[in-house]
Amino acid sequence: MSEPSEGLRPTIRLDKWLWHARFLKSRSLASDLVAEGRLRVNGQHTEKPARAVGPGDVLTFTLHGEVRVVRILGLGARRGPAPEARELYEDLAPASPPPPLE
Repeated sequence: MSEPSEGLRPTIRLDKWLWHARFLKSRSLASDLVAEGRLRVNGQHTEKPARAVGPGDVLTFTLHGEVRVVRILGLGARRGPAPEARELYEDLAPASPPPPLE
């Protein structure tokens, strides 16, 4: 994680943030997801796992057949437990529709 300077926002590598936020089990899987071009940052495709992201950025990606849209709230200093990881982002994806009644 880079040190914040005056006028600059703190940032972290995209693959590292995805791993810290527990979207993927390993950093190499996160890197592969980004390198395959399956992720957008603020609406723009990226294929660079080292792309810097920070609070306020919106990520859009497909994971396990589900479209995820999340806003980064924090960077995290480590890959902690799930409740801690959940505080790093806000889920912006619309709720999935309920199953049809039979």
